[in-house]
Amino acid sequence: EGSCGALCRTLVSQNGLQRDTADISQSVLYTSLMGLLLVADNEKEALTVGSGRVGLRNIGNTCFLNAVVQCLSHTCVLRNYCLLKSYKHEKFSKEEAKLMEFSQVLSGLWDVREGDTVVNPRQFYSVFKAAVPYFNGYSQQDAQEFLRFLLDKLHTEINRRPYVKRTGKEPQQQYVRFISEEANAMWKKHLERDDSIIVLFSGQLRSSLHCSVCSHYSNTFDVFCDLSLPIPKVTLQECLDLFSQEEKLDKENSPMCERCNRRTECTKRLSIQRFPQVIVIDLNRFTTSRWSISKSTVYVSFPLKNLDLAPYGPVDPVLYDLYAICNHAGTVNMGHYTACCLDQSGWCFYNDSATSITESQLQTNQAYVLFY
Repeated sequence: EGSCGALCRTLVSQNGLQRDTADISQSVLYTSLMGLLLVADNEKEALTVGSGRVGLRNIGNTCFLNAVVQCLSHTCVLRNYCLLKSYKHEKFSKEEAKLMEFSQVLSGLWDVREGDTVVNPRQFYSVFKAAVPYFNGYSQQDAQEFLRFLLDKLHTEINRRPYVKRTGKEPQQQYVRFISEEANAMWKKHLERDDSIIVLFSGQLRSSLHCSVCSHYSNTFDVFCDLSLPIPKVTLQECLDLFSQEEKLDKENSPMCERCNRRTECTKRLSIQRFPQVIVIDLNRFTTSRWSISKSTVYVSFPLKNLDLAPYGPVDPVLYDLYAICNHAGTVNMGHYTACCLDQSGWCFYNDSATSITESQLQTNQAYVLFY
């Protein structure tokens, strides 16, 4: 047996590496190793891909879909998982995973023969609209909103866990000595219900409250699949600083203090308790008021390599490299989405068709959703 397969089996067999582990890095590693095992056991069907530099046909105001699909297509672990159709062996549900028509689109984009310069996503979009009727019609849609719906629906179909109906308020957790213990317990509970390849995009936010009366600290933990950042600043680091900045809450807007058993003035701070393997950051360019929606065209600079998120979490270092950008040009009502994605040959610009670009062309005030 090949050394790769032997190594994978050795690691998977270790007691510390289980599918239901509470540690996201190990959960993701489990998926990655099982994908490698699938390749090792099916050498005749070894995954070979083309350049990926293939456009998606616009089938009527679907540039939002095309841009997001191109970005996801360059998320290599997700792409390989879909092309190998690993979900067929892993998903709990016996029903057909209809939305995995998404895999057919990826097959066209990464076809080694590269006979087509453009792939038609019509069938995939039809299946998606049947699952999410909100996207029916031909009006322009929001790319970030489409991304959230798509990842959620894909996860639902290929979840390794049985469906469990949420019963509303979760039972209160028992008091634990360490924040990390509480966070790990909450994450393990999450994976008991939700465990699929989409966990690649999932992290855990910590919201910390500090009571001004009794000095009691309380923490809540929530799963996130993307970070939505305010952008009154000019660098991504400053946007992240603002996102995690301590906020003062008055009595009317604060939750009940667990110790005082009443509403008190307090401070609130957000931080990242658990980092995902792939972090999606959307710059909050669109603001909704009572009467209208406006768009910010503020230029925000962002690093292409070594984005350091260590200041916003409990571990150090945490470095990410950029591999895809979803851009929005124009206004709220007259806008257009494009994508920039990194492959082995460098950066490529996707605007229905595909053209090469340089790193110097990536930094624009059109950048909307960043994939690290």
